[in-house]
Amino acid sequence: MSTVLLVEDNASQMDLIENYLRQGGHTVIRVSKPKEAVTHATNKKPDVIITDVVMPGMSGFELCRKLKGHPATANIPIIICSSKNQEIDRLWGMKQGAKAYLTKPFSQEQLNRAVKLAMA
Repeated sequence: MSTVLLVEDNASQMDLIENYLRQGGHTVIRVSKPKEAVTHATNKKPDVIITDVVMPGMSGFELCRKLKGHPATANIPIIICSSKNQEIDRLWGMKQGAKAYLTKPFSQEQLNRAVKLAMA
């Protein structure tokens, strides 16, 4: 179906999300550090990027801003998946350029629907 760049610093969350995506027919590129995500996004041109918010070195919000500000990655849709569940967090994520904001925990169906809608 599509290639998804998954940016998640928590190994168990990474495994769970990757499993959900693979079962949905997607190819997954795993990255645990946001700074590596910029390089992977530029070089591999994934169809969608999924990122956590709270990560060491750079938040998912900062990553989103950086990717949306770079000509090579500006048009790649970004989905934020976070445990930050306040409306202000969702609004801030969308303001940074995210196409969708999912609050953890989410179902496999919710994740794959978000990916499909982000690419539409």
